[in-house]
Amino acid sequence: MTKFFEKLGLFIQNNRFSVLLIALLCIVIATQGAQLIEMESGTETFVGKDSPLYQDYDHLYQKIFQTQSVVVMVEGNDVETADVMKAVDRLEHQVQATNGVIETTSPASLTKQINYKMTGKSEIPDTDKEIKTIVDGNPDIFGQLIPDNTHMVISVVMAGSASEDNQEDILVSTQEAVSLADFPPSYNIIVTGDPAFMVSMNNEMNSSMGVLLGLSAVFMVIVLLIVFRHVRWCLLPLPIVLLGIVYTFGAMGYVGIPMSMVSMAAFPILIGLGIDYAIQFHNRLEEELQEKGNKKTAVIETVKHTGPAVLTALAMTALGFISLFTSTVPMIRDFGKLLMIGILMCYLSSIFVGVITISLFDKYSDKNPLRKVASKIKSANPEKKKKSEDGEESGRLIGRILQKTTKLTIKYDIVVLGVALLLCFGGLYLDRSVPIQTDVETFVPQDMPALVDLHHMGNIMGNGDELNLIIKVKDVANPDVLKWIDQFSEHEAESNSHIYGSSSIVDLVKEYNGGVIPDTSQEIKDIYSEIPESQKDRYIYGNNMLLLNFDIGNAVADIKVTGIEELRNIVKQDMQWMPAPPGTAVTITGNSVVYIEVISALTSGRIAMTFLGLILVLAGLLIVYKDWVKALVPIIPMLIVIGWSGGVMSLLNISYTPLTATLGALILGVGSEYAILMMERYFEEKEKGASPLEAILMTSSKIGSAIVASGATTVFGFMALLASPFPIITDFGTVTVIDVLLALLATFVVFPPLMITFDTWRDKRKGARKAEKQEETKKQIQGAEI
Repeated sequence: MTKFFEKLGLFIQNNRFSVLLIALLCIVIATQGAQLIEMESGTETFVGKDSPLYQDYDHLYQKIFQTQSVVVMVEGNDVETADVMKAVDRLEHQVQATNGVIETTSPASLTKQINYKMTGKSEIPDTDKEIKTIVDGNPDIFGQLIPDNTHMVISVVMAGSASEDNQEDILVSTQEAVSLADFPPSYNIIVTGDPAFMVSMNNEMNSSMGVLLGLSAVFMVIVLLIVFRHVRWCLLPLPIVLLGIVYTFGAMGYVGIPMSMVSMAAFPILIGLGIDYAIQFHNRLEEELQEKGNKKTAVIETVKHTGPAVLTALAMTALGFISLFTSTVPMIRDFGKLLMIGILMCYLSSIFVGVITISLFDKYSDKNPLRKVASKIKSANPEKKKKSEDGEESGRLIGRILQKTTKLTIKYDIVVLGVALLLCFGGLYLDRSVPIQTDVETFVPQDMPALVDLHHMGNIMGNGDELNLIIKVKDVANPDVLKWIDQFSEHEAESNSHIYGSSSIVDLVKEYNGGVIPDTSQEIKDIYSEIPESQKDRYIYGNNMLLLNFDIGNAVADIKVTGIEELRNIVKQDMQWMPAPPGTAVTITGNSVVYIEVISALTSGRIAMTFLGLILVLAGLLIVYKDWVKALVPIIPMLIVIGWSGGVMSLLNISYTPLTATLGALILGVGSEYAILMMERYFEEKEKGASPLEAILMTSSKIGSAIVASGATTVFGFMALLASPFPIITDFGTVTVIDVLLALLATFVVFPPLMITFDTWRDKRKGARKAEKQEETKKQIQGAEI
C-alpha cells in the first residue's frame, strides 16, 4: 500500500493543475445532482417497503382505503350563522375544482342537503334562525363538524397515496380559497391537518439545513483559529471539506438518497469528520516542509505516510457505518449511505485538492516579493515575530500537556483502566432504562405554527389515531359478515377503554335501512346502490374487501407505540373467541400499527448494529494489520465509550430515536479513527528505534495536537446540531458532542496504557520465546561438541 501511495504522491505533484481542473468539473456535475434530491417525511422513512407489515399497510390500506384531509377550522363567537355558512359554501366550490381533491365535507353542504329535503331548495338559508334550526335539529349529523357553537371544521379529502407535491398543491389551493371565501372579519380561520403538518415540516427542514451548515462552518473557523494556528493557512481545511460536502450533495441526488430529519443531521457530522482528514494531510505536509524543505519530496512523503493511515481510519469508520445498513428503518439506512459517501468524498477532496492547494500556496508564497519584506520586518520586530510564533508555541503547548497526561495515565494504568471499565459497565446497565420515542410530533419544533394548529384542532375536535382492519371476504354483501362486524365493533368499544368507537360500511347500511342490517345479500346490494360512491369507497373495495376502523384517540401520545402493540394483540385475541364467518380473513394495519416495527428496530436493532459494527471494525483491522494487538487496541477504548454513552443518555434523560439509535456505530466510526492514527504513529516511532514508552510519548506530542484540533472541529461541527429547531436533532447533537469528547478522552487516557500494556506484554513474550530458542540452540551445540 505504501508503494501505491508513493506513486500517487508523485502523480499528484506532477499533475497539480490537471487535478484541480477535474475537481472544478466535478463541482458542476455535483450541482446538477443536487437538484435531484427529494424530501421525505412519511411512514416510508420509518418502515421498510419490503416489510410485510408495511406492505399490508401500503397495498391493502393506504392505496385502497386511506384518505387524508386538509382541515379548515373556523373559530368565532357563533359559527351557526348564515354569513359563515355561505362563506364555507364559497370555499367548498373553489376547492372542489382542485386536482386531487376527492370530496369536501362541511356543515354548509350538509345544511344544503337537509334544506333540500325540507324545502326542495339546495341552498343555504338566508337567516341565522333557519341555520340554527337545522343544526340543532340534527345533532348526530353535525356533532363531528360543529363540536360547539364557536367552532366548525371543513374537511378537504384527498387520497392517502397522494404525492407530496399534490398534497402541497391542495394545501395552497385551500389557503387561497380561504382568503377568497370572504369570511366575516371577526372569525379566525385555521388551515391544518396532517398534510399541512407534513408540508410545513418539509419546509422547516429545508430552511434549517442552510442554518446548520452555516453555523457548523462558523464554529469551525473559530476552533481552527484556536487549535490549528501552529500551521500556515490554518483555515484552509474548511473550504476543502466544504468541497467534499458539495460532492456529497451531488452523489446524494444521483444515488437517490432522500432528505429526511435524519439525513439532514449527517452534514454537520460530515463536516466534523471530513475536516479531520484535511487537518491530518495539512499538518503532515507542513511538518515535512519544515523538516526537509524539499517541496516535491514533502508532497510525496505526506501522501505516502498520511494517505494510507487516514484511508485505514476511513475504512474502519466505514465499517462502523456499514452496520447501519442492517437497520429495518429506511432513514437509518439512508443515513449510513450518506455518511459512507460523504467521508469518501471528503477524503478525496483532502488528498487531492487539499494537498495540491497547500503545495501551491507554499510555492507561490516563496516567489512573493512582499514575503521577503515581511520576513525582514518580523526579524526586526521581536513583538511581531513573537506573535507569528504563538501558533507554533500553542501546538507545542498542547503536545507537552498531552505528553504529561500520557505519562500520568501509564504510571497509574491499573487505576485508569479499572475506573474506565467500571463506568462502562455502569453505563451499559443504565442504558437498559433509556426510553424510546417514535412520535413524529415530538421530533419537530414545538412552536412550529402547523404543529400548534394541529394540537389546537386536536384539543377541540379530538385526535384520530386508528386501528384499521382489512377484511377479505368472498362477497362484500354477505349479511353474516356485516353482522359480525357490527357485533365485534360493539364488543371492542365496550370492553376496551382505548377503543372509543368504530366506523364501517355497516354504519351506512344501518342508516339507509332504519338501523338494522338486512338478512339477505340482495337487500344489502340494493342499499349499496343507494349509497354515494364517495362514501361507499371508503369502506368497500371491489367485491371482496371491507374496511373496519377503530378510533383509538391519541394513542401514540397516550399509550405510546408499545401500548398500541398490546392493543393490537388484544384485538387479535378477541377475534379468536369471536371469529369472523368462514372464508373471511382479517388483517390489522394502520399508521400507528406500522410504527410497532420501528420499536423493534430501535431496541434489538440498535444493539445488533453496534455489535455488528464492532465485529466489522475488528475484522477489518485484522485484515489490514494481520496483528491481533493492532486490531484489538483501537477497539477497546471505543467499546468503553459506547458504555459511557448509555450512561450519558440515561443521566440526561434523552430518548432513543432514529438518530440516537445510530450512536454506537457513530462512536465506532469517529472514535476508532483517533485511536488508529495514534497507533500508526506509535509504531512508526518504534520502527525508528524508540522504546514503547518513548514512542507513545512522542506520538502524543507530535500527532496529539492534530488529533485535538480535528476532534475539536468535530465537536464544534456537531455543536451546530444544538442550534437546530428540531428536538430530535438537538438531542442527537447533545449526545454526540459529549460522545466525541469522551472518545478524545479515551484516546489520550485509555489508549496509551492499553497500547503500552499489550505491546510490552507481546514484546516480552517474543523475547522469552527468543531466549528459549537461543538456550535450546546453545544446548544442542554443547551436546554436539561433547
